Amino acid sequence: MATAAPAHITHAPLEGAARVWGTVALSAATFMNVLDTSIANVSLPAISGDLGVSTTQGTWVITSFAVANAIAVPLTGFMTQRFGQVRLFMASVILFMITSLLCGLAPNMTTLILFRALQGFVAGPMIPLSQTLLLSSYPRAKAGLAMAMWSMTTLVAPVMGPLLGGWITDNISWPWIFYINIPVGIVAATITWVLYRKRDSATHKVPIDAVGLALLVLWVGSMQLMLDKGKELDWFHSATIVTLAVLAVIGFAFFLIWELTDKHPVVDLSLFKRRNFWSGAFATAVAYGLFFGNVVILPLWLQQWMGYTATQAGMIMAPVGLLAIFFSPIVGLTVGKIDPRRYATFSFLVFALVLWMRSNFNTQADFWTIMIPTIIQGIAMAFFFIPLVTITLSGLSPDRIPAASGLSNFLRITAGAMGTSIATTLWENRAALHHAQLVESVNAGSAAANSAIAGLGAGGLSSDQVLGQLNRLVDQQAFMLASNDLFYGSALLFVLLIPLVWLARPARGGAGSEAAAGAH
Repeated sequence: MATAAPAHITHAPLEGAARVWGTVALSAATFMNVLDTSIANVSLPAISGDLGVSTTQGTWVITSFAVANAIAVPLTGFMTQRFGQVRLFMASVILFMITSLLCGLAPNMTTLILFRALQGFVAGPMIPLSQTLLLSSYPRAKAGLAMAMWSMTTLVAPVMGPLLGGWITDNISWPWIFYINIPVGIVAATITWVLYRKRDSATHKVPIDAVGLALLVLWVGSMQLMLDKGKELDWFHSATIVTLAVLAVIGFAFFLIWELTDKHPVVDLSLFKRRNFWSGAFATAVAYGLFFGNVVILPLWLQQWMGYTATQAGMIMAPVGLLAIFFSPIVGLTVGKIDPRRYATFSFLVFALVLWMRSNFNTQADFWTIMIPTIIQGIAMAFFFIPLVTITLSGLSPDRIPAASGLSNFLRITAGAMGTSIATTLWENRAALHHAQLVESVNAGSAAANSAIAGLGAGGLSSDQVLGQLNRLVDQQAFMLASNDLFYGSALLFVLLIPLVWLARPARGGAGSEAAAGAH
């Protein structure tokens, strides 16, 4: 490894079959990585039941991966300088396969969460580098095409995740949602090594900002633990939660001070001086947190309270990609000609419409009623990532794009993890409130309650069984109403996010449009 090297080596684009195979290999790695953010969602009840923990504790399977991934993403720039793009990408893919195997073999929830965190950490460089290598494989004039190809992969994976996760959980067993990564990883790693091993970037030793990294792990970890354990420990009535909150705040404050004064910061916070960067990055993060929180709640509600199997819940979630796959290349190829702020506004309005539709669901809603908003959501997905990242990265010089992409991805991934924790907590809190209100109307003077009790009693149930059945019905309604509250509130927040997008200045072409594929 060289101690000093030029900052950038330009390789000629790949040609013909080599470019096709390169696109396939890099897309396969991206697919495997993005798949793992959503494949566990519909399998949570099965994993939780099998390992003997509550579903709330089971959400750690999602959040542990997301938080570790969020911590690793900003390190991509530093590690690329040390090891080179291709070597780092190969290491990320191979370690991802190993940790996937360990996740499947995990004997209990604690071990599974540990391996999922490891899996999230080693996955960090994979997505930014797959995009970087893909863009280097195409001529500059075809950057839009490369971006559209990449976007389609990252849209197909969240679609396939719930469907594949549900089918595997129902027909094989949940560990196979992790084992499936191994053959995909072998294909991606083999082709990448054959095509790209002689196309590595220059390397040179740069000092690691160990203090900055330690503070990053401290505040992000403390914040996520606080969010995950809050519900279980009754929030700020618990000394543990108060301690974690204090650690998160102090850690964040020291992190800011250190990063703004260090010569080689692990995260380049000076990017926040740019209006387009902070408005685009924050709009993306909040919107993604809202989206991801709702993506977790919907299958949980369907499986726990609507009698859906994991496969059926996956089928409800899957069609989000149908229209996204159709519209995504169009957005990728036109985002340079049409103001991306218009596209992002349209996306938020469609998200708001979808969530408003879901806020009108009831316990009688059939399969198609629940699925139609999911299909419409595909339009919002297509107009979401590419325009917002075009805004975020617009006007930046090429040497700053890896840092900007890493930082905006960090915000997005952290917001996704927070969205999951906040959504599940609010869902249960609202359900408890609705349950208390509904129970008030179940009394001796209620004709509906007396009729239901008489009907259940006539069916041969004992008085205890009748009360148990009534409680289950009240619970079902309470969680339905809680879901409605969450969907309605999220719809309003999407509308309120629109002005944030318009704080950005009109994006000019160049780096932003080329790097837009780094959205995921």
